[in-house]
Amino acid sequence: MKDKEPKNYEDQIEGRNSVLERLESGKDINKIFVTKGEKHGSINKIISLAKEHKIIVIQKEKKQMEEMAQTQNYQGVIAMVPPFEYCELEDILQEAKKRQEDPFILILDGIEDPHNLGSIIRTAETAGVHGIIIPKRRAAVVNSTVQKVSCGAVQYMKIARVTNIAETIERLKKEGIWICGTDINAKDFYYEQDLTGAIGIVIGNEGNGIGQKVKKNCDFLIKIPMKGKITSLNASVSAGIILYETVQQKMKKVNNSN
Repeated sequence: MKDKEPKNYEDQIEGRNSVLERLESGKDINKIFVTKGEKHGSINKIISLAKEHKIIVIQKEKKQMEEMAQTQNYQGVIAMVPPFEYCELEDILQEAKKRQEDPFILILDGIEDPHNLGSIIRTAETAGVHGIIIPKRRAAVVNSTVQKVSCGAVQYMKIARVTNIAETIERLKKEGIWICGTDINAKDFYYEQDLTGAIGIVIGNEGNGIGQKVKKNCDFLIKIPMKGKITSLNASVSAGIILYETVQQKMKKVNNSN
């Protein structure tokens, strides 16, 4: 008989901007811890909004706060929240329908660094991505580091965790979504490929890139030109370049049709 995984009844969000974003989004917060004596700047706004929403605020000594913190730069405030609620694939497709837009989906094939994941979520949210798909195994999850690095963007982004990325891609293709993979050995540069319409962009693992099975399931592959001696980019930088090329192409197509 296998041991059951321990249940997480609470996650924590750290940093002033992240906690403020959570408060302003209206999502649940169980309680907020503030370093004793921290009453200046945005801390006052956090305390005021917490009282408004009837959220308990507890003051603790700096040493106690440092012991609680999961990140170094928690900025004197930690919010205890219910665990991050992942969505289903259908919720992402529904979000596109709700906005009356072609699906724009980001698929992350094994991003392991929570800083990269947080940065990618932030970029995806600003680019208008309808949802992000991540694998359940061997990949970063949404934790306090991801929350902080994303600057609160996780509050507004639909994120689905799936068992099998390759099978999920097949499902998306059946919905009429074209799947674009990023690969250093691809024939075409990213700006040469049509990225308009219903699209899913696949970004691979920091070290190994996209898995072979996932790569085979992509409709086409693109690459970013490399001019220096280093032959790869940080995953979050690659995601930003491709996502904003997609945004530019979509906007250009809309402008040309008007």
